[in-house]
Amino acid sequence: MSAYKDAQSHNDITRNVRQYTDLDLNFTRKISNSDVNKLTDVQAVKRSLRNLVLLNYYEKPFHPEIAGGIRQMLFENMTPTVAIIISKQIEQVIANYEPRARLVGIKAIPDYDKNSYDVNIEFYVVNAPTELVDMSVMLERLR
Repeated sequence: MSAYKDAQSHNDITRNVRQYTDLDLNFTRKISNSDVNKLTDVQAVKRSLRNLVLLNYYEKPFHPEIAGGIRQMLFENMTPTVAIIISKQIEQVIANYEPRARLVGIKAIPDYDKNSYDVNIEFYVVNAPTELVDMSVMLERLR
């Protein structure tokens, strides 16, 4: 739930040469003209990273190769080795499919009581190389 809140924070960058924009997938409406809201800059990159991490194989139409492959690792025994494998898979999918983010580090911390992993992703947005962005995602199996 914290990644959802991170992606909703308002931190537009005014000194950009190019502004990144994406649609708000919650489909909330603007008050002024009843159009769908858009996410810009850091918000758009955070949402894209979260979607890449949570995406499974064959979920993206016409691009079955784009996926984090994380869900299959959530059913393994919780060990520090699995946490390292999860962080490496996330690093690989971000490096391959998100050119707007320059990755600094990923930490996957197993939470044995909740049977989940807390993943912290630190990155710079290419348009704003001075602002370090910290994003956290909780990964848990659904069944």
